Amino acid sequence: MTNASEDRVLLINKPLEWTSFDVVRKVRGILKMKKVGHAGTLDPLATGLLILCTGKMTKRIEEFQAQEKEYTGKMIIGQTTPSYDLETEPTEPVSYSHISDKEILAAAKVFEGEIDQVPPLHSAIKVDGKRAYQLARAGKEAELKSRKVTISKFEITAISLPEVSFRVVCSKGTYIRSLARDFGVELGVGAYLAELCRTRIGDFTLKDATSLEELAQ
Repeated sequence: MTNASEDRVLLINKPLEWTSFDVVRKVRGILKMKKVGHAGTLDPLATGLLILCTGKMTKRIEEFQAQEKEYTGKMIIGQTTPSYDLETEPTEPVSYSHISDKEILAAAKVFEGEIDQVPPLHSAIKVDGKRAYQLARAGKEAELKSRKVTISKFEITAISLPEVSFRVVCSKGTYIRSLARDFGVELGVGAYLAELCRTRIGDFTLKDATSLEELAQ
């Protein structure tokens, strides 16, 4: 039988450059438990809220994954990358001097509501039994189908070109890297995601999360 004290929901502030599974593995070691899972992947270059479930609470993982997400971050306009973030090298910059603040604010509004979004090639989606990022890193093209996602809010919070800061509220399955890429296409100068932090999942917020160091103590 499982001890009821082992059935927990943990809110972890994921460190930069850790994979979500790195965090799961670390928490398994700290708690000396095998039954630990996460409710929604964060890319290695993203930080912020990661929900971990232990024991019988792992049965609720899909419920937590389905909840609305909120992110803050920064995009760089005038350049692109194959992965849509800094996992790969940016292209040579193009001029963005003709882009006004008004155009940037208007471009963000285009993506609010239900949209069709194509996931990044450098993602964990499976194509013919292989992860898309494995194919991308091997230099192979994978055809990823678009999916319907909902962007409830795409708010531009600061503009200091080429840097554009934002806040996004979105549905499950939304790729913020793809949103940054599509935002750059809308502006006509390209863009990539330079920084990302998940601040909320449903009613769970980052301010209530603990670090791995604090958990270990």
